[in-house]
Amino acid sequence: MREYDVIVVGTGPAGLFCAAHLAPAKVLVLEKMKLPGRKLLLAGSGQCNLTHAGDVKTFTGNYGDHGNFVKPSLMACSNFAVTDFFSHRGVPVFTNENDKVFPVSLCADDVLDALLSACDEAGAEIFYSEGVKSVTPNSGGYSVQTSLASYQTKYVVIATGGMSYPGTGSTGDGYALAESLGHTIVSPEPSLTPVYVDDHQLRDLSGISLPAKVSIWRDGKKLMTREGDLLITRFGYSGPVILDSSRWMRAGDVLRISFTPLSPGETDALLKERTAASGGKQVQNLLSGLSCPDRLTRALVEVSDIPEGTTGGQLTAKMRASLVENLTAFPVTISRLGDFNAAMCTAGGVSLAEINKKTCESKIAPGVFFAGEVMDIDGDTGGFNIQAAFSTGFVVAKTILRYLCA
Repeated sequence: MREYDVIVVGTGPAGLFCAAHLAPAKVLVLEKMKLPGRKLLLAGSGQCNLTHAGDVKTFTGNYGDHGNFVKPSLMACSNFAVTDFFSHRGVPVFTNENDKVFPVSLCADDVLDALLSACDEAGAEIFYSEGVKSVTPNSGGYSVQTSLASYQTKYVVIATGGMSYPGTGSTGDGYALAESLGHTIVSPEPSLTPVYVDDHQLRDLSGISLPAKVSIWRDGKKLMTREGDLLITRFGYSGPVILDSSRWMRAGDVLRISFTPLSPGETDALLKERTAASGGKQVQNLLSGLSCPDRLTRALVEVSDIPEGTTGGQLTAKMRASLVENLTAFPVTISRLGDFNAAMCTAGGVSLAEINKKTCESKIAPGVFFAGEVMDIDGDTGGFNIQAAFSTGFVVAKTILRYLCA
């Protein structure tokens, strides 16, 4: 039986970044797929949104209810540390207008190649097409059984990712390993996913993107409101404001979308004012300056049951009230959310209550560590999930090296 100081399970960003920082330990990385980093290559539509710009101290608000858990890892390995890591390995980066950080090449392969090169420099071995079947504690640490062999190791790092994009190998394998060691799994759910609607009144506007405010309502109560870019699709709605809020959405929830920065009262007052000044203009022409594309304005007038060609002077109080509602609180009932094939990441995973947030070590199975999305962590769009993967992988590596040197 071959022996290692550390066995890392998974060749995603968390596993590879961890292995790259484990020198001089004897490290084996195990990957069930034939090739590494399959999901990483999809990040940012293949352009690999590495991280987000700005003060890393502000990032905690981008991880739902779990920002406090991620905070120690973010402080230990910031967004600037990540960009330095890649820049020093021949992958310079740039920040776009939305503060997303990408490699200058806009090529995820370059990011993966840099990670693999760093692992090679650190002396880590990587075995492919070798899925881990079990992790069993013993007197020397852990026995790791794969589809091909058995290994002995002092420390195990489970960095298998979640369940989104299962075609890349993210099929929840790490959950079974964690459960076998006594861990609780928070039910995995698709996150960063679009929403689908059955009665899609704006289907013909597919492709329109604009700033919007979206409120989530359930059983007649407003749960929350988020602002950001909204994308109208042929099947429903997407864009950052939908994706980032999807962790809180459920089928049957009602979304109320405001297409204008004005409040309902301000929108109503503006319509009255413009009608009084230019009552001969058609209604859609009275709505200029409300941040709505013309096609969307015309569609909202139509769904408000206002006949084509209606002028401001002909607008009844009922018509105006319907139009104001559709402009500022357009109702959409969610029929379903995207599944794991459409979701960018997974909400749920190994319970954070059972993991030391400063080290990412199991509180139940000493010597077992978790890194990345296998934990109950899901971030917003914009590079926050990959940053969390890098940061937690780094913290795990430094903790293990400290243990080995003790």
